[in-house]
Amino acid sequence: MDQQLQTSINEELKYEPSVNASEVVVLVSNGTVKLSGEVSSLPEKLAANRSAMRVRGVKAVANELTVRHPGNTDVDIAETASKMLAWAVDVPSGSVTADVNDHVITLSGTVAWQYQRDAATRAVMNLRGVTAVTNQVALAQPESASPVRNAIAAAFSRNALLDPEAIDVHVEGHQLVLRGKVRSFAEARQAERTAWAAEGVTSVRNDLVITS
Repeated sequence: MDQQLQTSINEELKYEPSVNASEVVVLVSNGTVKLSGEVSSLPEKLAANRSAMRVRGVKAVANELTVRHPGNTDVDIAETASKMLAWAVDVPSGSVTADVNDHVITLSGTVAWQYQRDAATRAVMNLRGVTAVTNQVALAQPESASPVRNAIAAAFSRNALLDPEAIDVHVEGHQLVLRGKVRSFAEARQAERTAWAAEGVTSVRNDLVITS
């Protein structure tokens, strides 16, 4: 089973045009995938990760790919990252700052929604010379904005990619805990993304078990 899964992942990496599959080493153990090797950019590293996650039977991915970087300095990256954050329409103005050390960007600040945290990462991840992005941006929601379980369950029911009967949602303050069994890694991630969109959420713990 692991050998077949490894073959499928290698084929998927070859099929993905943004990844140089010859640079990626794939190992599989009990459905858990380890990616290693050296790639040319952070977007390529993340594309390899997404490619592995798409393959049926994958339960987890450990992405240990390293990123080669050109001669851009930390100062160059920091200046450009600040401009990109200022220009990003889905990142609240002045809410996120970027520090750079050894080509790794660390984002900090406070926003209200997870999509804004994700937007901050997207704004800087494609910069030349960046090898990793660490997102330490905090989420802040009013105490009165408590997540409503019924609204989240309804969102799962509307989603064509999810089986709402298989997912239990537990609300603990501003934290959501997802439990149950899903058919794929992609379905587990879709459930998590849907949960993050609920009002009042500042944390999502994904305890879903992948059955195939």
